[in-house]
Amino acid sequence: MRKNKSQFVPAKPHARLTTSSVIRMLRELKGWTQEELAKRSGITSTNISLLENGKVDIGKTWAEQLAEAFKVHPAIIMFPEYEAKEMLKAA
Repeated sequence: MRKNKSQFVPAKPHARLTTSSVIRMLRELKGWTQEELAKRSGITSTNISLLENGKVDIGKTWAEQLAEAFKVHPAIIMFPEYEAKEMLKAA
């Protein structure tokens, strides 16, 4: 039995994006290591790891540094639940 494309409805996302998951996702989409992101952002690789694992909260300065490295608006990193569509453009 064949289905017509119009019979399908796009799936709703179920995963909630967090700042830590966005940082890791953007880094991996770029193909960078934590060390590479550290060099590009000026944030130590230790702090990148802490951010990606949700062990520390991101502040305005780090968000701006990461945004500059990724070439995205800081809001994509700080408020990922509002900026999910824009994140796809960043890759």
